[in-house]
This record gives sequence, C-alpha cells and structure tokens, in this order.
Amino acid sequence: MSLSDWIGTIGVTLLLIAFALNITKKINPDTTTYLLLNIFGAGLAGVSSYMIQFWPFVVLESVWVIASLIPLFKKNK
Repeated sequence: MSLSDWIGTIGVTLLLIAFALNITKKINPDTTTYLLLNIFGAGLAGVSSYMIQFWPFVVLESVWVIASLIPLFKKNK
C-alpha cells in the first residue's frame, strides 16, 4: 500500500469508529471525543484525497472538518 492509502485508511477508520460509537449510543455526537475523531478522520482522509488529486473528496473532507470544528469551538468557549 502507498502512503496515501495508509493515511486514507487511518482517516476512514477514525470516521467509522466515531460513527459506530454514535450509532450504538456509546458516545454522544456533541462530545469532544466524537468531534475530534471526526476532525482527525476527515483531515487524514482529506490529505489522502489531496495526495491522489481526488478533488471532490478534498472538498467533502474539508467541509467535514469545518463542520466538526464549529461545535468544538462553541463547546470550549
């Protein structure tokens, strides 16, 4: 596997962990842990997408990071 594959795999794994924990009610989506899993997961997936120049996912993952950062900043004000 290439470096971009590893980075993307780790990112998507973090996103899926957040999703699985949320759907099984083990974590609330407004917790810092959930938001950080989404930020780092989407960030890594976005970097991977950038590395392979897959621009639609670069945009998607960038929006995902921003959407997760907003409630994190509001929560920690």
